[in-house]
Amino acid sequence: MSDPVVVAIDGPSGSGKSSVAKAVAAHFGYGYLDTGAMYRAVTLWCLRTGVDLADQEAVVAAAEDLPLGLGVDPTETTVELDGEDVADAIRTSEVSGVVSAVATNLGVRAVLQQAQRDLIELIADDFGGVVAEGRDITTVVAPDAAVRILLTASEAARLARRSTQLHGSADAATVAATHDEVVRRDRDDSTVSQFTQAADGVVLLDTSELDFEGSVAAAIAIVTAGLECAAAGGSPA
Repeated sequence: MSDPVVVAIDGPSGSGKSSVAKAVAAHFGYGYLDTGAMYRAVTLWCLRTGVDLADQEAVVAAAEDLPLGLGVDPTETTVELDGEDVADAIRTSEVSGVVSAVATNLGVRAVLQQAQRDLIELIADDFGGVVAEGRDITTVVAPDAAVRILLTASEAARLARRSTQLHGSADAATVAATHDEVVRRDRDDSTVSQFTQAADGVVLLDTSELDFEGSVAAAIAIVTAGLECAAAGGSPA
């Protein structure tokens, strides 16, 4: 039997990495791990349990004891907190507006990064492969992944996509309402993780001019080429 495959995908807000990662995982029959959902779940749990996000040690403790359940089938992804479905709740503006306070907490990052490494190993064993996506998967969590992709897009494209996702349209008003969430979060999160430039060995995929189907096709092509190269004993980059 061949070794389980790990595909790591990073990217900024609105780049489409979650949707593309799920589609790639489904195409190859791999499991899927949304690491961003983990930071959002910690944020929601703190908000609900009264943990002050400015109290970094308390937030780390919350991350360590988080009653989180993640569905890793890319066709049926779920997020549960203490048995409750919170897939929609973690995507609200209430959470999005403060999640960077959790994501930039280095203690929380250490806890979740180790949890992500453990999950990647388990999911890859179960499915024969895993597509893990986030901010620092290609560089910190899974730097030895068989294929590593930095999926990006122009700021205008990312704002339009996130606005459509959240508000159903990308007119001037909704894009303006989305601007702070996307641009500020990227600025804040970039202080603790590198996801704006591809590190050595990471393939850059710019989807600014691609629709969803084109983005998925391009990502699948990169993964296929990377796996073929790795099988031949070369480097995917």
